[in-house]
Amino acid sequence: MWGEWLGTGAVVAVCLLVVLFGAMRKKMEWLLNVIMRSILGIIAMYFINQALAEAGLFLGVGINPVTVLTSGILGFPGLMALYAIGLYQFL
Repeated sequence: MWGEWLGTGAVVAVCLLVVLFGAMRKKMEWLLNVIMRSILGIIAMYFINQALAEAGLFLGVGINPVTVLTSGILGFPGLMALYAIGLYQFL
């Protein structure tokens, strides 16, 4: 009697572990993706700000946690939205 429950419990535990590792892998992949986009966003903001400053345009898009997370989560469209907001405020 206990052997059947033990075997069933072991199968259920293994299934739960497989599902847990799969979910953790997906979350880790998403987190690494956000971190990489954030780093690329910081680099892009720095060079775009430098290029615009040389052209005489100061849009005021700073490198801070909000802008880094915006570019990290939304990617390139988020970065362009930040500069569109800066351009709107400039006008």
